[in-house]
Amino acid sequence: MKCDCDYILPTKDGWEHHYDNCISKWHSKAQYPKNEDGSIRLTNKNLMKMHQDFIYHLGLDTATYDLKAMFGDVKFVCMGGTKYRMKEFAKHMAKVLNIKDFEAKNLSKHSHRYAMYKVGPVISINHGIGISSMTILLQEILKVLYYAKVKNPIIFRIGTSGGLKIPPGSIVISSWGLNGTLEKIYDLPVLGEIRKLPSVFDKRLIQELMSMVTEGDGFNTYSGGTMAADDFYRGQARLDGPFCDYTEDDKLAFLRKLSALGVRNIEMEATAFSAMTREAGVRAADVCVTLLDRLNGDQVTPDKELLLKFQERPMILVGRYIAKYYENNLLLIK
Repeated sequence: MKCDCDYILPTKDGWEHHYDNCISKWHSKAQYPKNEDGSIRLTNKNLMKMHQDFIYHLGLDTATYDLKAMFGDVKFVCMGGTKYRMKEFAKHMAKVLNIKDFEAKNLSKHSHRYAMYKVGPVISINHGIGISSMTILLQEILKVLYYAKVKNPIIFRIGTSGGLKIPPGSIVISSWGLNGTLEKIYDLPVLGEIRKLPSVFDKRLIQELMSMVTEGDGFNTYSGGTMAADDFYRGQARLDGPFCDYTEDDKLAFLRKLSALGVRNIEMEATAFSAMTREAGVRAADVCVTLLDRLNGDQVTPDKELLLKFQERPMILVGRYIAKYYENNLLLIK
């Protein structure tokens, strides 16, 4: 017997289906719109009235392209900042999933903005830096999943960050996002008013990811809060930007306050990423490696080779998670 929700939980004996409180019940709450077959049900009624939808920043549309044929078998979307990183992740997943003769073709090359690769049931795509760039990509990917009638997708963000009181090279799986005014909220101005959207990640997905950690990884993995700043310099209390109107003591006091609140790392996307995936009813996780401990400095100083090794660590953990789905026959490999 197979649970139709594809939902699994880590247990002492491995991973098993979760029947009593499956993902379909979890999504039955009002804030998680979902069709009975697990496909996304976007609440924008205007989409139903459109003869053709131009998904501009991906260079796709619903008339020229058969999105269901192209992406209907997708289960996972993995997003990250740079084109290079996501191309490397696509290659990594081809090895993990034993997909022979994989060729990294950019499916959104006509847009000249993002680079998107498909590896079996995995989309690997870059989103740029910061909330504005990331949310453009995320919302258009959600529309692609909607038109393709993808069932129960999971979206990962794999990225880099600054850590707080943890060693450089550690992985942080975000429990929640904190904005610049220290609220677990994504503030979105709409029609001249601020919409406050909760910024909390799926606890069970965090548990599932944490169950993938092994003693032989060679790095530490934590779960905890993530501050998503709107700026790389003053917004993250750095002293090395072109403007600085606070002291080093002010900076350290702020970072210690963040740490006391449970923040493990600082990046620039978590609040919006968690809020929008939650609103769409899609399970999501933010998995970032730390490049430095911000209490010990502001500048990213490790050499390029070490930084590249650090950036591989979220790929390893997320790739291991995806491979586990295959091992448990939760996906059909065609």
